[in-house]
Amino acid sequence: MAIEGRSDAKQGGRIRLGMVGGGQGAFIGAVHRLAARMDDQYEFVAGALSSSAERSRASGAELGLAPDRIYTDYHEMAKAEAKRKDGIEAVAIVTPNNIHVPAAKAFVEVGIHVICDKPLALSLKEAKSLEALLRKKNVVFALTHNYSGYPMIRQAREMVAKGELGQIRLVQAEYPQDWLTEDIEKSGQKQAAWRTDPKQSGGGAIGDIGTHAYQLACFVSGLTLDELAADMTSFVKGRKVDDNVNVMLRFKNGARGMLWASQVAPGNENGLRLRVYGTKGGLDWTQVDPNYLWFTPFGQEKRLITRGGAGSGATAGRVTRVPPGHPEGYLEGFANIYTEAARAIIARRAGKKLDKEVNFPGIEDGVAGMAFIEACKKSSAKNGKWTKV
Repeated sequence: MAIEGRSDAKQGGRIRLGMVGGGQGAFIGAVHRLAARMDDQYEFVAGALSSSAERSRASGAELGLAPDRIYTDYHEMAKAEAKRKDGIEAVAIVTPNNIHVPAAKAFVEVGIHVICDKPLALSLKEAKSLEALLRKKNVVFALTHNYSGYPMIRQAREMVAKGELGQIRLVQAEYPQDWLTEDIEKSGQKQAAWRTDPKQSGGGAIGDIGTHAYQLACFVSGLTLDELAADMTSFVKGRKVDDNVNVMLRFKNGARGMLWASQVAPGNENGLRLRVYGTKGGLDWTQVDPNYLWFTPFGQEKRLITRGGAGSGATAGRVTRVPPGHPEGYLEGFANIYTEAARAIIARRAGKKLDKEVNFPGIEDGVAGMAFIEACKKSSAKNGKWTKV
């Protein structure tokens, strides 16, 4: 573990990074910029930061971008940056969901690596069209399911893979919030407005936070979903997207599970929790205490594994920055995805094979997430009918 010295980008210069979206008033843009800077792998040099030319220019100036590297739209940015000798090598896409695939395609077409926020797309068809393009282009594509970057999630995944839980039987994932308990979208709240607009988001709680819970469940358990039965609800009157989702899961190995995602559960902020149970024991992790993982071997006492502490292995250690007892969390999880993507980009630069230890969500996770969303919608429309994924 180390506080500094994790960057290997300097050997060939920091990766020149651009951004689409994420300008003034956009929470997630600042998160991505902080994550990109944390391990000193990237240099932020260009952006099309808003759909408004005026706001894009103002945001770019505020962030210190050169005037000629501030663009009014991503098409212009992709073409211009691809022609420059010092053009961007990677772009972060941090827009509402409806822009993800069109923007990604614009940059993939000109050979620029992409780091994209989730969910991947508005539909499974759209997601697969990007997947098909990526097969033809030699670019890195990363999807920021940031919770998969947490050290204790990596620890849990390793323990499952080593068979410490035995055969997996049960997977329980939940992600409750309360911020949309009332119709704040009607007050003009920016985040609520686009997230509850189906034309921009493609869905509500299922896409916004449900895909996080689903990706994490599969990432840790190593299982593939076979079919599901979903009940999607819009509790707030007039809301056009779901704000609560309950899903029963059947995995291909015979395991069962449940997933709950809600944005109308008072008392919950970002209550992501994952529990995995097998024939030999169980694991329990919650995002509010991300540095702790509870492991209970069957018939034995409950054991606490701490990030960087006794029982925590090398897989968690390689994405750990500071000693145990100093909290690491949300921003560091994002930074781990950015740094893993950087290592893939640096390997492409050098024409080298990627280290097997490098692990970050990619296009497969994005397509799987969209398949999950569409299966939930189909199932719910048929009163919770079991539906293949």
